[in-house]
Amino acid sequence: MMVLGIEGFGLLTMVFCGFWAFISNHKHLLNVLLSLEFIMLNVFGIMSVYTFSVGLEGVFVMFFLVMVACEGALGLSLLVSIVRSHGNDYFSGFGILVC
Repeated sequence: MMVLGIEGFGLLTMVFCGFWAFISNHKHLLNVLLSLEFIMLNVFGIMSVYTFSVGLEGVFVMFFLVMVACEGALGLSLLVSIVRSHGNDYFSGFGILVC
């Protein structure tokens, strides 16, 4: 089992800050997407530190980074389509979504 160094504790603290931002700031969709990307960036950092300190290859880390990039692109495309159809990205206006 790996003992977390100062980098690990810093990244873990940043993940919890990202969770706090995700839970507390949910008025706009853009804020939620940014906090999710912040969490994923820090999880990527934790995975990188752990993988390279153990001596494993970084293939899974790169695959994770590709999936995070795809998730970010999908989130931004949903944000653009919601803003074009409703004019804003407030969560309060999403209750009136009708197909």
